[in-house]
Amino acid sequence: MTPETEWHAELDARGLLCPLPVLKARKRLRDMAPGTVLRLLATDPAAVVDVPHFCAESGHGFLGQHTVGDDTIAYFIRRA
Repeated sequence: MTPETEWHAELDARGLLCPLPVLKARKRLRDMAPGTVLRLLATDPAAVVDVPHFCAESGHGFLGQHTVGDDTIAYFIRRA
């Protein structure tokens, strides 16, 4: 994923610790149409493992990630 990747909704989970970024992403994805992309912003170091694992377990597509600023990572998730 690149900073120019298109997304349809954004969830700012910066400052939240495990498991909150994934729980909030799950809730947001429920309200999104299949095939749309969520951009999740997180600073939790565990999100690097948690987000791809959540996607694999739930059937959503993990499209990738990239660093935004000093301590924030943007994760891109395609709604199943």
